[in-house]
Amino acid sequence: MLIRGVALLAGCFIAGQLLGETLGRLIHINANVGGVGFAMLLLVFAQNWFEKRDSLHPEMESGILFWSKMYIPVIVAMSATQNVRVALSSGLIALAAGIIPVAICLFLVPSITRISLKTPEEWSI
Repeated sequence: MLIRGVALLAGCFIAGQLLGETLGRLIHINANVGGVGFAMLLLVFAQNWFEKRDSLHPEMESGILFWSKMYIPVIVAMSATQNVRVALSSGLIALAAGIIPVAICLFLVPSITRISLKTPEEWSI
């Protein structure tokens, strides 16, 4: 079962990398755009899917949790190999790719906080 958790993570990583490469090619950038982020989202969705169906065995969950703990150091090591100078000199797309998501998150945090403090009866969308 531990192997199944690691296999699930590996499958999510490969799918995320393929999505990142495809997105990079679609927007005409010769780079992987968000592949690791897509992999992490796929892993969260897959784990949630297994939990809803009560088919996430403790051993499988331990395999996922082990690699989840290792994920952050791996991401830091991967990002350390990227050449920031080339990214900044390649144009505004690199700056926009960093600034726009941060701005959106900063803009949405107060809204999400207000929504989370309301009871479901107070929600009006």
